[in-house]
Amino acid sequence: MEITNIKNLGELRRSGYQIRSVKEELRQNLLLAIKKRENIFSGIVGYDSTVIPELYNAILSRHDFILLGLRGQAKTRILRNLTGLLDPFIPILAGSELNDNPYQPITYYGKNLIKQYGDEAPVEWLPRENRYNEKLATPDVSIADLIGDIDPIKAAAQRLEYAHEGVIHYGIIPRTNRGIFVINELPDLQPRIQVGLLNILEERDLQIRGYPVRIPLDILIAFSANPEDYTNRGNIITPLKDRIDSQIITHYPLTLEDGLRITQQEAWQQDRADIKEIHIPYFFREIVEAIAREARGHELIDQKSGVSARLPISCMELLIGNAERRSNLNQIPSRSLRITDFQALPAAITGKIELVYEGEQEGITNVARILIGQAIKRIFENYFPVLKETVKNKKNKSNPELDEIISWFNKGQLICVDGSGTDDEYIASLQPLVPLQKLIRKYFPKEKIKNELDLAVLKEFVLEGLFQSSYLSKFTAEGKVTYKDLMESILDSWPADEEDKNLDNIA
Repeated sequence: MEITNIKNLGELRRSGYQIRSVKEELRQNLLLAIKKRENIFSGIVGYDSTVIPELYNAILSRHDFILLGLRGQAKTRILRNLTGLLDPFIPILAGSELNDNPYQPITYYGKNLIKQYGDEAPVEWLPRENRYNEKLATPDVSIADLIGDIDPIKAAAQRLEYAHEGVIHYGIIPRTNRGIFVINELPDLQPRIQVGLLNILEERDLQIRGYPVRIPLDILIAFSANPEDYTNRGNIITPLKDRIDSQIITHYPLTLEDGLRITQQEAWQQDRADIKEIHIPYFFREIVEAIAREARGHELIDQKSGVSARLPISCMELLIGNAERRSNLNQIPSRSLRITDFQALPAAITGKIELVYEGEQEGITNVARILIGQAIKRIFENYFPVLKETVKNKKNKSNPELDEIISWFNKGQLICVDGSGTDDEYIASLQPLVPLQKLIRKYFPKEKIKNELDLAVLKEFVLEGLFQSSYLSKFTAEGKVTYKDLMESILDSWPADEEDKNLDNIA
């Protein structure tokens, strides 16, 4: 007999069904999943040897716990994945507000139902997804929201005295009985409201408006918080922290590869109708992730607020969006992303970083452009290590291939790239610089260069890398980028009378 076909208490007893506490249910199901090597927390990247083992230990110890970490560290996703450790269905007394255990009801309604119907008391089956509730802590959250209050309308309608248990309107926590309840951003909860959680965490019961009823709850309570909140917006009261059994620290991706996997998994890329065939060079993905990594260590950015993993996700989506705009503008599909597309990224960065005072003076858009430039330079040096050594030792060491490129610009020649042009126009604009082509074919993996467009994208990548390394100058106007000789740009920027004065001094 299918277990969910059981419809009353008598059938449930005869089936031999055993009801476990929610924490024991989570514990036993986790042990089974570990033995089978199942991945409970699918979609969570980079925590396999840090956060996940600590989380497992907390569940196996039947702990209430808190995830403590900066924004964009998958705290809420982890908590929502806990439902995967619950049984697919559990039996409750039909109509019960608090998911009454048919064997041991805790509410006035449940006890009265058993008293009235005995083994014929109706039973229904609650799916695991209905056993999870969460609440975002905000300053206006009240005890009534979380725990409950006296409902005068219910008292009047049912002609009950206020001392009767039937007039209680239960809050979200008791309504999650036999399930998992989560409070996000716990420090934002007012201290007087946090006090109301003390009994639930320790004694596992609740009291409403002084009403002399103690309802033992079967519940796992988990929290999330940002360390910044301890000083900026609120605090977790000491007695509450003491009652939270485990504190688990989350973190940003520890490696570039983990960051790449997260962005690839989360960014909207695959089903954008106008650019299904667009090529995203692998080093573009590395640059996008490097932007976030640069931001997480940059002196102009307030590191206490963190740099969310949403930053590279939004950056990747904007890169593709810029290519989509170009495709529709030209009415010809754009087959690859370009370095010029990175000009669109400040919009994805400026809202996700907090600046220190020096950064505010610099300007948030300028800081975003600095991060993009540093990320491009870092990845550029990874692919062209010989150039990296030249940059470090450019006073004492020369690179013939680099000298050949610089000499080409020294002759007054320049490269102008139109970020909105067609692919053919893009290829043609980068065609004249032959020494650049030789350099790329020497250092970049040949299997990555499949056509002229791939080669053109690499040319622009190297030009931008040389600019970020102070070998070339760059001017941007109306979506067009011009690379030219650095010294010529410096001389052009001098005022005419200043130039004449310097020439007189030389004479």
